[in-house]
Amino acid sequence: MASNDGPGEAAVPSIFHCRLIPPRPDFAFTMTEEERELMGRHADYLRGKLRDGTMILAGPVADPAGPWGLLILRVGSETEARAVTDADPVVRSGKGFRYEILPLMSAII
Repeated sequence: MASNDGPGEAAVPSIFHCRLIPPRPDFAFTMTEEERELMGRHADYLRGKLRDGTMILAGPVADPAGPWGLLILRVGSETEARAVTDADPVVRSGKGFRYEILPLMSAII
């Protein structure tokens, strides 16, 4: 997806599907006040990514197995996508959040 044609060539942006998996399946319904505050910092972080053009969209997914977060990124590589998700306050909190990252094979945007 992302490629470099040679020295000095910019990477072609790629689209990545990032799934934020919460620390427990019922997290969206059983958040503590501390977790609510953490989710506010998470939302603020993602709004910054939207402003800088890295994020295309984000939001909670109503999965019958338990809600999870969807984050769609436009970055130059999977390494860049991982840097964005690793810097997310929920991941940095050590509270058990993690992202799965998958590149889209193609996208209509």
